[in-house]
Amino acid sequence: MARQERAVRTRRTIVEAAGAVFDEHGYAAATIAMVLERAEVTKGALYFHFPSKESLAQAVLDEQLSLGDVPPHPCRLQEIVDMTFVFGHRLRTNSLLKGSVRLTLDQCAPPGVDHTGPFRQWSDRVVEMLQGARDQGELLPTVQPRDTADLLVGAFAGVQLMSRALHAREDLGHRISVLWSHLLPSIAVPGLLSGLDTRPDRAARVLASAQSGELVGAEA
Repeated sequence: MARQERAVRTRRTIVEAAGAVFDEHGYAAATIAMVLERAEVTKGALYFHFPSKESLAQAVLDEQLSLGDVPPHPCRLQEIVDMTFVFGHRLRTNSLLKGSVRLTLDQCAPPGVDHTGPFRQWSDRVVEMLQGARDQGELLPTVQPRDTADLLVGAFAGVQLMSRALHAREDLGHRISVLWSHLLPSIAVPGLLSGLDTRPDRAARVLASAQSGELVGAEA
């Protein structure tokens, strides 16, 4: 059992180090030697878990969806909003997530690395959440969950990329807030709009409530 726990910790250390390296250098320029130096593990330990740079990149990509988890909310649209703010907040500080996102957008990744997977997975998750919102009467009747999910995922990818290029993502909360101010009127029923919290600092309140175990509601 102790050996298994060590193996799990070692694997996690390697994946987090790889995320940082891929974020800083991109896939093409990143090397196994860089990951070894960052992780401070032996070559044998790394290759025990990951036989190639491609498999290491795929592991980093596979972590992305779990890093968008947020506490459930009775209002499914608010939960979707919360997910974007929390993901954006983590994207400013979490090296593994930053590396995963860079790999997703890196067109230099080889065919063996499925950098399209996160787009499909995020879209599928948002579709499921939008369907729940529709069942609760939160959506306008014209909303098509798949089209809306694809638009949201694509728009978020562009917004965070622009924020990274211009301001090292320091203004990402504001940009997400602006994104929602334009999208929500075409998605949510009018009576719900005033109760949805899309202020730039939404992530801080969601994360604080998660730590305290209390639900943070949508606020006017």
